[in-house]
Amino acid sequence: MIPVSLRRVAKRWHRVYRETRMVAMALKSPRHPVLAHIIPVRRCNLSCAYCNEFDSISKPVTTSEMLNRIDKLATLGTTVITLSGGEPLLHPELDEIVRRIRRHGILAEVLTNGYLLTPDRIKRLNRAGLDHLQISIDNVLPDDVSKKSLKVLDQKLRWLSEFAEFQVNINSVVGASIASPQDALTIARRTVELGLSSTVGIIHDHSGQLQPLSDEQQKIIAEIQSLSKPLFSIARHNPFQKNLIQGLPNAWHCRAGGRYLYICEDGLVHYCSQQRGHPGIPLVQYTREDLERESNAPKPCAPYCTISCVHRVSLLDSLRENPRHALEQLFPPRDEDGHLTRLPAPVRVLSALFLPSHAGSGRRFFRNAAMRILGIN
Repeated sequence: MIPVSLRRVAKRWHRVYRETRMVAMALKSPRHPVLAHIIPVRRCNLSCAYCNEFDSISKPVTTSEMLNRIDKLATLGTTVITLSGGEPLLHPELDEIVRRIRRHGILAEVLTNGYLLTPDRIKRLNRAGLDHLQISIDNVLPDDVSKKSLKVLDQKLRWLSEFAEFQVNINSVVGASIASPQDALTIARRTVELGLSSTVGIIHDHSGQLQPLSDEQQKIIAEIQSLSKPLFSIARHNPFQKNLIQGLPNAWHCRAGGRYLYICEDGLVHYCSQQRGHPGIPLVQYTREDLERESNAPKPCAPYCTISCVHRVSLLDSLRENPRHALEQLFPPRDEDGHLTRLPAPVRVLSALFLPSHAGSGRRFFRNAAMRILGIN
């Protein structure tokens, strides 16, 4: 039997290849959804006070209906599908849904509160082909606002560290509803100690908008981001979050409804979890004309939006449309100390190969070769 460590390495490099392909496809064409967020069950086994995305009664969407929705997203050219809820692990056939996503060559992600994870459940997700799993942990000890605490979930994190062959990210949070901002730093340190990926997010209000952050909260975010230093991470090079933590609006064009889709348990397409009802069109009826129209539609909620997955998708379009400006946003020419900065190596390679330029025949040759390797027509 192949050791877990070797399987993990092999899957990681295969995942990197597929993620690179996803980015290259987004840079090449604006005519497909980059990311779709789909709900297999609205019910949740918790009831966090700040959350407006769950209930305690809903039945899971039937597996046949979920598979049909996955197939429809595939026909639209979707490259990443995220399953959440509610609590997606409450769906009795989640593994089959993940397999269907992977069968289409789409990256498969799960957002979970982690409570239902066991060694056996983690191994089943391995076999299903899951690519990414994320847990947001709100505090060190459970309180009246949230039971998603490090005390409760630490054993789950140890199991993930030992058994998971997919990428695991633990997102600690700061915001108005979090009683102790220092908890986020404690959670991030424990995450890094276990060899898992760590990010930090901002808790939004019921409409997806930001509540102002204190100086202490801003310092904690900066310290968490400094714990992990990969070659490149959009979580660390995020101009949207940099502005929001200072209480500043972002000037950007939200692509929700086009490049990003949120599909509720009823099968309707919405802009995001906080803007349900717009456009409210059944996925089965969604067309490429709908994608283009909604992608171009202005969104009045955009300036103070904290929905990071929508931000990330928008950055890819910004890179394609105005690469110089977008790269300067992501990587300012000078750091805080005034020193000249250089783009991370992966960003330089992708920029050279896939971003619009007046490159000569030599660069076009390498670009075409890379497209063939990545299976992009």
